[in-house]
Amino acid sequence: MRYVLAILACVALDQGVKLWTVANLELYESAPLIPGLVELLYVQNTGGGFSILREHTWLLTIVTAALMAVIAVILWKKIFPHPLAMWTLTAVLGGGLGNLIDRVRLGYVVDMFNFQFMTWPVFNVADILVVCGVIGFAAYYLLLDDKVRPHPAGKREAGRRKEGSGDGGADHPADGQ
Repeated sequence: MRYVLAILACVALDQGVKLWTVANLELYESAPLIPGLVELLYVQNTGGGFSILREHTWLLTIVTAALMAVIAVILWKKIFPHPLAMWTLTAVLGGGLGNLIDRVRLGYVVDMFNFQFMTWPVFNVADILVVCGVIGFAAYYLLLDDKVRPHPAGKREAGRRKEGSGDGGADHPADGQ
């Protein structure tokens, strides 16, 4: 239940910031947020990050919906039950749903955060959630998953060692002859 509430909070935060942006800024209008670092700049993005697949919102909508469905199933079935995995996937799902809502409702995604000190695509709260969630999940999977979640192959190997001759499962030249 707490993950569902967190997903809803992520979507609400994303949609709230987007609604505020549309209500307070004209398209392509900017306003300082952290002067010299980040400004609010209202843009409508019909593509993905770095304008990938610009004007192909329908394709991004289908792909996003499918990926969010897969992540929802992974969360529901607790395929990765460790809290770090669950929270990072929750962030990805919340952010993905936030952008999916825009694509379905508007035909584009509302973006508003623009770095002033470097060239980078304008982004939104949902993008932040997805990027942080993916990085966090990748770190979990690469660094912790093998340590906290037994894999089926590991269970088979452990079973073989128990059934073995008591030498820790070492193979002997006479085995299999």
